Amino acid sequence: MGTDNLINVLMVDDDDVLTESVNAYFLSEGGFTFTSRNNGEAGVEAAISQDFDVIILDVTMPKMNGFETLKALRRYKDTPVIMLTARGDDLDRILGLEIGADDYVPKPCNLRELVARVRAIMRRVSARSDAPEIDDNFLIVGDLKLGFGSFTVEKNGVPVLMTSTEFMVLEKLTNMAGEVVSKDDISRHALGRRLSLYDRSVDAHIVNLRKKLGPMADGQQRIKTVRGRGYLYVSL
Repeated sequence: MGTDNLINVLMVDDDDVLTESVNAYFLSEGGFTFTSRNNGEAGVEAAISQDFDVIILDVTMPKMNGFETLKALRRYKDTPVIMLTARGDDLDRILGLEIGADDYVPKPCNLRELVARVRAIMRRVSARSDAPEIDDNFLIVGDLKLGFGSFTVEKNGVPVLMTSTEFMVLEKLTNMAGEVVSKDDISRHALGRRLSLYDRSVDAHIVNLRKKLGPMADGQQRIKTVRGRGYLYVSL
């Protein structure tokens, strides 16, 4: 959390009119500090040199687009990122999530929804960071060890880097290992919202987890799709 418990937000977007509107709305809501950059290179530089709680990142920027900016950012920071995507462009949404975005909001964006998404992310992060540091503040499932207070994952003792949202998806699945978890339950837990029709956010995060964690030692997929019901983390 930023200074004096304010949520420190960075917005990277070349649309100055939109940025000014978002800035005014966030400040009118109270509880936020707001910084903006109008291109990807400047956004990455700001994100690396300062500590932000949430980054709002537009997809369509000249020279260095949002996807390139996110890739560069993820080399240095795991700060939660909300992508601004074209309304109805599922490809942009899925690609952003697969690269490492935590969530997305379609443009033209509803400012109330944008604030709600930022606050939802911060509630999840704050709940974890405020958790007491006790000896059993972790979960071991097979070859994985999840640290709840630190959002850390180890596979056979080797750290696996992931976003806070990916961690929350994995936490939900491993806590119920061997049981089917619906996409809506995963979305409520990891994204703080109900899953809307045609929303592929959960699916994209599952794809990321499968890539990062790989299969089980015996070669079987550790996160199985149960068609029409949800996902299941295999319990050995």
